[in-house]
This record gives sequence, C-alpha cells and structure tokens, in this order.
Amino acid sequence: MSNVTVNISFQEKLLEEIDAEAVRESRSRSELVREAARMYVRRQEQWNRVFRLGDKLTRHHNLRPVDVDAEIRSVRKRKRKAS
Repeated sequence: MSNVTVNISFQEKLLEEIDAEAVRESRSRSELVREAARMYVRRQEQWNRVFRLGDKLTRHHNLRPVDVDAEIRSVRKRKRKAS
C-alpha cells in the first residue's frame, strides 16, 4: 500500500499539542496523526456495529422507540436505587 501526501489545516494550538505529544512518544507528527485517524475510523466502525445490532434486535423483538426509552429509564432507575 503506497502513501499519499495530504495537506491538513490545524489551529496553531492543536498543532502545538500534536507536536508535543509526538515528542513525548518519540514519533513523527505524521505517525501520530495517522494513528489518531486509524483509531477514529476503528471506533466509528465499532459504533456502527453496535447500532446495527441494536436495529436488528429492535426489529426482531418488534420494539418501538418508546419501548427502548422506557427500558433505558427503568434500568437507570434500578441503578440509582442500588447505589
């Protein structure tokens, strides 16, 4: 897989924070930004899987949004009572 160079604009303060973290981790700025992008994409993929599973279970159990909201409130109420 070949690398492609892209131009990205950052606010100065964020770029300073990126550079400081890169120094702390003994990495280049590019390595740090690549890893951050990989982590973001992975996290989004994980959330998409969670939402797809939720949609599947909702359809399977014929749940409506109001049913899901009621269950969330019920669980939160039980947790408050337990603590």
